[in-house]
Amino acid sequence: MQRFTFLAPLSLALLLVACGDGEPLLPADAVLPDGGRYRGEVIDGLLQGPGRLDYSDGSYFEGQFKDGQFNGPGEWRSKHGDVYGGEFQSGDFHGQGSLTYSDGSRYEGSFANGAPDGEGHLKSSELEYRGEFSKGLYHGLGNLQWSNGASFQGQFNKGEPHGQGVLSDADGDEYVGTFDNNRLNGQGSFKNLSGDLYSGQFRDNQFHGKGRYQSADGEVWSGRFNDGSLTGKGQFKGGDGDHYSGQFRNWQYQGEGRLNLADGSIYQGSFAYGKYHGNGSLTLADGSQQSGTWQHGRLIRDAQGKSVPDTLAIGLLEQGRLLDAAIAKLPASTPAIELYALTLAGDGKQSVFMREADYVGDLLQERFAAHGRITLVNHRDHLADRPLATSASLGRTVQALAERSGKEDLIFIYLTSHGSSQHELNLDQPRLQLDDLPASELATLLEPLKDRFKVLVISACYSGGFIPKLQNEKTLVMTAARADRVSFGCSEENDFTYFGRALFAEALQQTDDLQRAFKLAQASVAEREKADGFEPSEPQIWPAKAVLAQWRKLREQQAKRDRNTAPETQPVVNH
Repeated sequence: MQRFTFLAPLSLALLLVACGDGEPLLPADAVLPDGGRYRGEVIDGLLQGPGRLDYSDGSYFEGQFKDGQFNGPGEWRSKHGDVYGGEFQSGDFHGQGSLTYSDGSRYEGSFANGAPDGEGHLKSSELEYRGEFSKGLYHGLGNLQWSNGASFQGQFNKGEPHGQGVLSDADGDEYVGTFDNNRLNGQGSFKNLSGDLYSGQFRDNQFHGKGRYQSADGEVWSGRFNDGSLTGKGQFKGGDGDHYSGQFRNWQYQGEGRLNLADGSIYQGSFAYGKYHGNGSLTLADGSQQSGTWQHGRLIRDAQGKSVPDTLAIGLLEQGRLLDAAIAKLPASTPAIELYALTLAGDGKQSVFMREADYVGDLLQERFAAHGRITLVNHRDHLADRPLATSASLGRTVQALAERSGKEDLIFIYLTSHGSSQHELNLDQPRLQLDDLPASELATLLEPLKDRFKVLVISACYSGGFIPKLQNEKTLVMTAARADRVSFGCSEENDFTYFGRALFAEALQQTDDLQRAFKLAQASVAEREKADGFEPSEPQIWPAKAVLAQWRKLREQQAKRDRNTAPETQPVVNH
């Protein structure tokens, strides 16, 4: 905090330091013992009234004197360039005045006994303060702004924030409450630019004591905080519907607790580092139960103490067979135009992607008469019964589709997952380390289908960035967002992402025209995002004309086939 040091003139015997405008040419009326030369009235040996006092170092005072001291309005200058103009009393700055330092700093306001005291305004290259002073220090109500963007508004004591106030740091984080020697202590609140909020007790600017923290995503931690983190008994409510009550350490579940998951399952027991660890019981949504000893989130011994096989190991053994079986079910093409469906759910931590991929597969088969379909799924509970969504399994599936389909056929591909600003589709199976799928690699994987008509739909954040790598005359591309925008709806409890619902559950139920369906979905997504207060995702489309034409042929052929196979209406006989 700024402290003030003044060389205030206390008496005529005090040497003043500063450079002036140059000493007057008129001879001095008096010469002081220290060499100072005075021009003005001298009464009974004391300087009185208006006058000027110049010292040999170039400093001077010009103004009112009384009984040998500066008293009344005047100007003081030092050889370093410091300048004071204003009221004096008994040789000190006293009353209203302004003091400008040689470095450009300036104080303007009230002085008492040689120092800022009362209301004033200080401005330098590093800070600006408006408010109350006492004995040269910030004291009372004031507003302090630092050059790095930080600020404090509220009560000061002896130069430091002390009492009620609002502190904003250089990052834009805001602390509100009671400060003690520049630190927030006691009851207060915190918020940052991202929208995270904390309300509760503080110690030295850290969350400490009872409090509640809510993230911008709607996740809420409440309970006992220690040195900035939730540690002890507390609760967590996730934006996706998860709810935990129990012990925490450094924000993670640690100790005894109960976790209600958004999918309806409940775990009661011991945790370590956020995972099931120790004795506990997991009750699934269907009522089935897994009880015993857990380690790093996996049941290793049942309630009777018997070893439980690792589902990951079993699932990996099954993956080759599962993919082979799925590919084997793809029928070969016929002379007619056929539709093949490939759907992929990339992120296995949230069920919304699996639900959406399955719905789209069902829709393409039931409403659009898909000749063959295959779904690749990452999901924490389906490693042993669903083929995984990996680059390798996708590549092999694409090759199989190229071999089973004909050049007249249409391949409808739907990919749903999280996406990155680097335009990569997230492929994540819990307990496995999978590489994400960049747009360039997806384009390479689809090479075997270069002669096939394709409809490719991607529901992911930043998915518009895939279009430049994938667009061509035989590939129609739709994406849930612009290349530089996020999309919404990927929560555990949801059945659809915003775009997935708008396109498949709504638009394609009203029309089979792909371009019109996209426009309907685009408008529906925009309306929902506006209502929710989200930045528009702006879904994108590359409407390949050849694909649109082939899609219309497919639908006309299917309609004709449906008419030819419809049972004849029996004539009504009137009696």
